[in-house]
Amino acid sequence: MLALLTEGDSHGYEIKGHFEEAIGPQWGGLNIGHLYQILDRLVRDGFVTRSQVTQSDRPDKTLYRPTPAGQQEVREWATTAWVRTGGFRDELFLKLFGASTLGTGALDAFVEAQRRTYLSELAGLSRLRRTHTGDPLVCLLLDAAIAHTKADLGLIEGAADRLSPLAGTKSGQAGQEMPRERHERHERHERHESDEQSQDRTLREAGS
Repeated sequence: MLALLTEGDSHGYEIKGHFEEAIGPQWGGLNIGHLYQILDRLVRDGFVTRSQVTQSDRPDKTLYRPTPAGQQEVREWATTAWVRTGGFRDELFLKLFGASTLGTGALDAFVEAQRRTYLSELAGLSRLRRTHTGDPLVCLLLDAAIAHTKADLGLIEGAADRLSPLAGTKSGQAGQEMPRERHERHERHERHESDEQSQDRTLREAGS
């Protein structure tokens, strides 16, 4: 918020518009109520001042401006490294654990459903990437989202094999697959290879 205000005095809806234009559609819309809560806190902490502007044909508007302390705060924030504070918690791993406890059938079903979800996300991100070639920051964020989703896809595609001993034990098979399950797993790997080839073509088109 402070970084947006360094570009000039703005009112709430201007800040919202500038943020959404700069960051791009993959981030999602900025809630205006939450935005005003942040602005109120910045005013209270001495990082921002606000002033009323009288308008004859519409309600008065409130303009926000960073203080010297606010300008220093945003400079320090923008030039120091980001450190992950929430760990690497991801519901994906909880769902993999849950599916494994139900046996190989449930694990395979979840892996296949999640794989198709990631492929759909990649297709959508690639379409967005093609429509924002003139926005460097948005392109960078989309490329990061594509790379992250490709990494998740690679992880989920190997999850069934890596967790099959656990799932097989839960199924009472002591980690051994039945012939039908081995055949289904082989068919799934063949589909993966076909989808990967299609995915690579899509990503090459997005980067061109």
